[in-house]
Parts: sequence; C-alpha cells; structure tokens
Amino acid sequence: MNSNVTFYSRIEDAIAHPDRHRPVGVGAMRFAAKRLAAAAAYPEFEAMRDRGRRIRAHTLSRLDHYLGQFANQVEKNGGHVFFAADAAEANRYVTDLARARGVKKAIKSKSMVTEEIELNHALEAAGVEPIESDLGEFIIQLAREKPSHIIAPVMHKTRQQVGELFAEKLGIPYSDDPEELNRVARSRLRTEFLTADMGITGCNFAVAESGSVALVTNEGNARLTTTTPRIHIVLMGMERIVPTFADLGVMFQILARSATGQKLSVYSTIVSGPRRAGEADGPEEFHVVILDNGRSSTLGGELAEILYCIRCGACLNSCPVYQAIGGHAYGSVYPGPVGKVVTPALMGFGPWADLPHASTLCGACREVCPVRIDIPHLLLKLREQGHEAGRTPAWLRVGLGIYRAAAERPWFFRLGLKANQVATRFLAGRDGWIDRLPPPLTGWTDHRAFPALARESFRTWWGRREEGNGERGTGNGGEGGRDGS
Repeated sequence: MNSNVTFYSRIEDAIAHPDRHRPVGVGAMRFAAKRLAAAAAYPEFEAMRDRGRRIRAHTLSRLDHYLGQFANQVEKNGGHVFFAADAAEANRYVTDLARARGVKKAIKSKSMVTEEIELNHALEAAGVEPIESDLGEFIIQLAREKPSHIIAPVMHKTRQQVGELFAEKLGIPYSDDPEELNRVARSRLRTEFLTADMGITGCNFAVAESGSVALVTNEGNARLTTTTPRIHIVLMGMERIVPTFADLGVMFQILARSATGQKLSVYSTIVSGPRRAGEADGPEEFHVVILDNGRSSTLGGELAEILYCIRCGACLNSCPVYQAIGGHAYGSVYPGPVGKVVTPALMGFGPWADLPHASTLCGACREVCPVRIDIPHLLLKLREQGHEAGRTPAWLRVGLGIYRAAAERPWFFRLGLKANQVATRFLAGRDGWIDRLPPPLTGWTDHRAFPALARESFRTWWGRREEGNGERGTGNGGEGGRDGS
C-alpha cells in the first residue's frame, strides 16, 4: 500500500491530467443514475435501508457472539477457521497452507480484503502463482495496478486501453470490442480454473446461524473459484457477518440496488463448507480466515459506524471529489468517502491524516449509503483528531485562530469584514469576480472565480430594515416575541 506522504501531489497530478480518470467520473455518474432508478422502482427501499442499518448495528454490538457462532458452525460443516490479528498473520496462514498442500497456482475471485493485505505479493513470494478471475481484477493484474473503485476495479480504463493492454500482455491482435475482449479473457481463464490447486474468495456476508459464506458477483467466476479447486480459502473482514438468512435477504436487497442499480446481482453464491460424501462438486478443504487488522480497535472507538459498510461503492459514485480525482489519488485500496474513514481507521491515522480533508462535506455520501452511515460526521471526527495531534496545516491553523478571535469579538469581526470588503473589491475585475488570490487561496481560484464581498453586508442591511420597521411601528413582535406577549 502506498504511503500517504504524497497525497497532495497525487491530487495535483490527477487534476493536471483529467483524461486519465475521466472514465471514472463517467462510470460513477452512470452507476449513480442506475441506483436512483432502482430505488424509485422499489417502494420499500427506504424501509429496507432502515432495516439494514438496524441489522448492522445489532450485529456489531454483539460481534463476539456472532463470530463465535459462525466459527462453530463452520467447523460443524467440516471447515476450518483461523482468526488473523493482522495482514501478516492472514498471509502466513494462506501461504503455509499452500506450501503444505503443494499448491502452485491459486485462482482468485474479487476480494477487497485480499487487496488490503496484499495477498498476491505474499503468494508470489511463496512460489504460488495468483490468478485473478474477475474481469476487472484480471485487467489490473495484467497492468500491475491497484483497483480504482470498490466494485468496478478497472473503471479508470477505456475499452481502447484494455484492448492495447491485451494486445501487449496476451499477444493477441488489437481489438476494442467489449464482446471480443470478454471472450479472450474467458478463454484464458477457463483453463486456469481447471488447473488451479487452490481457490481464494472474499466474503460479502457470512451467516452466523449456518456457517455459510455469501458471494455476490455478476460474472459467475466466484462459483468456479469455489467449485473446481481442491482447496477453498475465504478471506473475510470480521465485521462482514449477519445473524440469519433473513438478515442476509435484506442485505441482498439493498446491496445490488445501491451498487449497480440491479434488483439482484446475477450470481448470489452461498457456500457452507467442503464437499460432502456423495457430492460430485466442491472443494476437499474449506478454510475461513477472519481478519481483524484494526477492526476490533475501530469497533471500540468513535469511528465504529464505518464498520456498518457493506462495500457497495454508492458513496464513491455520488462523491464530487472522487469523480474529480479518481480512485488512485487516495493511495489506498479503499478510495472515495468510505476510504477516507476506513483507511485511517484500520491502517493508522498517522500516514493517512490528510485523507479526511479531501471532502466538501456535502453529505451526498450519507444520502446514498444503504445503511445510512454518517460519513461527514466521521470525517469531522478525524479532522478533529488530526487537529489535536498537531496535523492541521499551519496556514489553516492560523486562519482558524484568526476566525475564532473575530467570532468571539464583534468589533473585530466588523473590522475584518470592512477590511475584506475593501480588499476584495480591489482584487476583483470589472465583472465583480476575483480570478486570482494569493496562496494558499490559489487552491480555490485555480479552478473557479471568487465573488467580491458586497459593499453592504447582510448584517448592515438587516439592521437598517429593522430600524425602518420600528419607525413605521410594524415590528416583528408577533414572530419574534419582542413585545413580551
């Protein structure tokens, strides 16, 4: 995972090269429009969002109980459970198992947790070849890149770029026809499914009452990953659990509509352990690695609500900042509004202290979240933590100090207002707009104009209005209670 030291340089680079991430903005807006249509066509959607939030809140309040129940059921079903404290422990368990079983090739279904712990690097170091079977993940694996979106990892590439990549890496004639590109990927991956010794998947949801794992895809690759190899390993964040199948049904209803605007994803695969006696398909071994990696400490803190997240990506699609800079500028495998909270929460605040500031606090993410996570509130909490830790930029710290002094002293506020009225009129052009301000305010005027302050403030205008009302005897006593009645 990249360090956040160069966060602002990544943003500047993204803004300077809009063509690189323009497909992200287009794709995000398309997903957002589909979500709106799906929500409008489902009258119970808002009520289901409320139910989903209650389920997540209840589950996390008793997470130890449900994790224990889930683990017991997995073992009853013939599977194995390993609780990994961090990424190193999770990677070690998977690679040790691969070595012990003589695994040379592992086929993988899409999983953000495996991206989080950088499992592919650990497998390669252990002599195991990881093959991504999700089309988007397959493409970025060829390109040696990180995902740019939670559900659409290759959203940042055009079909022409994918065609060029396939021609270079796979040695085929160039084509930018999506059907042809899909056919090429399908033919390449089919033999990988049949020859892999190990299948690795993530986990959209785990069901405590049955020890089952639910996988949601639109390509069917997860079904092949869980069926053909002799070993199936599930990597799941410890929060990705629901108590019952009834709760899982609620999550299915809100996940697909929020993520892609579908009523239901094409494939909803539920796996409950290894192959039983007499069954023709399925793995011989079934292992579940339950990852903490900062989640338990987050659960007990002010940012616990972010663990409600079901990884639909709706907040990314609605975010103006994400649309403007793309996913890679965040430097984390979790981009967008959710990434600005979950990354510092799980990975440590220090190297990610700037992420919470990459937000307008417009609230669009809160409006579309299927479980109504108040992301703007959590971002403010993180900004407060950064300020208390001395991570606020000097110019902002000084500016806030001046504003506080003015807000506490009316005479100082009026003086500052008059000074700024004069200064902004001096800086403005004939049209009354300022095209250039000195640093650090160039961050605003590099991309938009700033209006000069009005010659008369609202406060002054309101005072004159009140004086006029008093002289005419009309007042506002009935509305404001000024006459004591």
